[in-house]
Amino acid sequence: MFAWPWDSGDYFLTRFLLQRAMAFCYLVAFLIAVNQFCALAGEKGLSPVHHVFRDRGFWDSPGLFHFFRSDAIFQAAAWAGTLLALFALSGYSEKFGFAVSLVTWSALWVLYLSFVNAGGEFYGFGWELLLLEAGFLTIFLGPQHVAPPVLVIWLFRWLLFRLMFGAGMIKWRGDECWRNLTCMDYHYETQPLPNAFSWSLHHLPKGIHRIETAFTLFVEIAVPFGFLFPNRVAWVAGLITIVFQLFIILSGNLAWLNFFTIALCIPCFDDRALAWLSGLVTKGELLTPVAHQYGVYALTALVVALSYRPAKNLLSSRQVMISSYDPFHLVNTYGMFGGITTERREVVIEGTSSAKIDADTVWKEYDFKAKPGDPKRAPPFIAPYYYKLDWQMWFAAMSPYWEHPWVLNLAGKLLEGDRATLSLMAKNPFPEKPPRFLRMEWYEYRFTKPGDPSGNWWSRTRVEEYLDPVSLDNPRFREALSQIRSE
Repeated sequence: MFAWPWDSGDYFLTRFLLQRAMAFCYLVAFLIAVNQFCALAGEKGLSPVHHVFRDRGFWDSPGLFHFFRSDAIFQAAAWAGTLLALFALSGYSEKFGFAVSLVTWSALWVLYLSFVNAGGEFYGFGWELLLLEAGFLTIFLGPQHVAPPVLVIWLFRWLLFRLMFGAGMIKWRGDECWRNLTCMDYHYETQPLPNAFSWSLHHLPKGIHRIETAFTLFVEIAVPFGFLFPNRVAWVAGLITIVFQLFIILSGNLAWLNFFTIALCIPCFDDRALAWLSGLVTKGELLTPVAHQYGVYALTALVVALSYRPAKNLLSSRQVMISSYDPFHLVNTYGMFGGITTERREVVIEGTSSAKIDADTVWKEYDFKAKPGDPKRAPPFIAPYYYKLDWQMWFAAMSPYWEHPWVLNLAGKLLEGDRATLSLMAKNPFPEKPPRFLRMEWYEYRFTKPGDPSGNWWSRTRVEEYLDPVSLDNPRFREALSQIRSE
């Protein structure tokens, strides 16, 4: 009752590996919540939870934080998710029967749904929706003594198909540079958070960049159809995708997206392909509980029904890049880099302790943990972990500050010396006392060329003022800050 008519594969080892990959991704996600959620979206965060829920009822954004809304609760939920993820990663969640497995994976999903629906723009990334959609499917995989539900394995493949094919089509329909094979001339330099290897890749010959761009389109548009075939065709498609994702991991910091995509490739392989794992787990007599079977049928019917709009979006000439069609984020649409920026803008934040601003004022720069700042600092390797503020600063640099209200709140909190906000930064240049004035400058960043005598990773040129100097002594700024925080 669990298998497609044309599928003869066994997925016991597949499930074993997939559950641990899911647990690892949950672990990373909850550790990020432990370290960053309160500063970003907590009671007094840059974009507080009460702003997100201001015009939303429970069924608009379901989650626990509609009822429990304090930093203590947020931290407790993040730590609970971390411990549950470790429990699932250990495999013990699958050894104590159906109830323990069901409760573990359901609790992980509910907790993370609560963070995503309360986190506002700081939790609006595609990989957050991806974790929730895959996390919901994982609930139905069952513990180790239950026969793996092949229908759920195929639902994972359907998710992988939509993820990859959506990414390919948004590129083909989007920026012309994908069609003329020039996007990779710019991507490594202008992507959200480059790493040190991005510098070397950027300086490859343009002919190599053309091949990279063409291969990207091939992997994201043609290869995904292989996921929908059984056995060896799916193996080949999965292997190509894994190799592609490993290269992306080396070339930049895209959070856990590429690690997660590798996890989603696991259902492409049955136990024959994963025989090397057989020594890690003992396969006993497998049961097929009737309740589990009907639960899987109900899940399949739900996913099929909810897939209409995402599938329609895939075929639309006006394809939406990332979107959720239900408040539980059960079946979503995905895609990244439909447009490639050809120049890199960065917002540089500076403060001063001077009592007045003039040509002789000495400004000190705030360093972020991952985004480009000091030209001498090497771009770090941080994925699958990521810093949400650094990502939002990449978006903020694309448009004026008034389109991002939290930017003014960030300025205010730095002027106040707010400890939670400073924990999001790499270095506080004012450890003794907060600055009197703070400003933000728009810079254009470019990778230095090979052999540059400065030894820097970046060269940067000031473009214009992003936010003119502000001070807590300024009544207009205090009024604007008060309005932002009270809304």
